[in-house]
Amino acid sequence: MKQMTMLIGLALLSGCSPSQSSDSVDFLVAHPDRLREVERQCDSDHAKMGAAECNAASEARHRLFMGNGKPVYTPSKEPPKF
Repeated sequence: MKQMTMLIGLALLSGCSPSQSSDSVDFLVAHPDRLREVERQCDSDHAKMGAAECNAASEARHRLFMGNGKPVYTPSKEPPKF
């Protein structure tokens, strides 16, 4: 009986694990409205949101601002003539 109670208790506790972040970086880049909402929630209560979601929002904002990392400007191969 004692083992059965402990087994039921462990089963109940396993259902209480913290939820995984539902918003990936790519999702947040594609949905800027959701990104702004996540950033606002991270600013107001970082502990409640969790580090994973706030870091994903930060990386998404970085990608939106900086682009995909490839340079936009590529100079000509010929040197300029002055």
